[in-house]
Amino acid sequence: MIRLLLRLALIVVAIPLVLSVLYTVVNPVSTLMIGRWLSGERVERVWTPLSEMSPALVRTVIASEDASFCRHPGVDLEEMRQAIEKADEIEEVRGASTISMQVTKNLFLWPGRDLIRKAIEIPLALWLDLVLSKERMVEIYLNIAEWGPDGEFGVEAGAQRAFGIPAARVNASQAALLAVMLPNPIRRDAGKPTANLQRLASRLRERVPKEGPELVACLSLGK
Repeated sequence: MIRLLLRLALIVVAIPLVLSVLYTVVNPVSTLMIGRWLSGERVERVWTPLSEMSPALVRTVIASEDASFCRHPGVDLEEMRQAIEKADEIEEVRGASTISMQVTKNLFLWPGRDLIRKAIEIPLALWLDLVLSKERMVEIYLNIAEWGPDGEFGVEAGAQRAFGIPAARVNASQAALLAVMLPNPIRRDAGKPTANLQRLASRLRERVPKEGPELVACLSLGK
C-alpha cells in the first residue's frame, strides 16, 4: 500500500513537470476552462501568438500584473517578502503573485489563497520559468487569462467582447482597460467601464511610459 501511494504521489508530481516541457510547443488550456467544458458552460478562446497582439497591450498587462517580469526567475522574492511584512498574518498576503505564478495556478492548480496551494505554486513557478522562455510564458498567460463573465479566455476573446476588435488593434487606452479587468473579470467590464475602472486604467496608462523599456526587455515586440 505504501509503495502504491508513493507511486501515485510521483505520478502526480511528474504530470505538471512533464506538461511544462510539452507546453513549450503545445498550446495549453487552463483548469478553469476544463472545468467549464466539463460542466457544459461556454468557453471562448482563440489562441493568438504574441507577435499578433498589440505591443501596447502586452506592455500594459505586464506593467499591471508583474512589472518585474523580465528580472525575476518566476518568483519575486523581494516583493513576496514585502507583502508578508505588510500583512497582519501570512494567510492575508494578497500581493506578490507573478505572471509565472499565475500561469502555474491556472494550468495546474485550483483557485484560492490557501497555504498548501501557495507552497506547491512557488516551486512549480520556478520550474515553469526555467523551462519556458519569457516570451512563451507571457504568450500563454495572455491566452489563458479569464477576460469576461461568460467564458471569455485570452486577449482575443477579451478584446472582441469589450471593443469588437482583434487583439492586434488594441490601443493604449483600451489596453489599460483590459489590464485592470484581470483581478476581477466577472465584475469589471472594459467595454462598459465604471468611473472607478476608468480611474484605475488612467493611472496604469500613466505608469507604462515611465517604467520604460525594462518592462519588456526580455521580449521581442514591435513598436
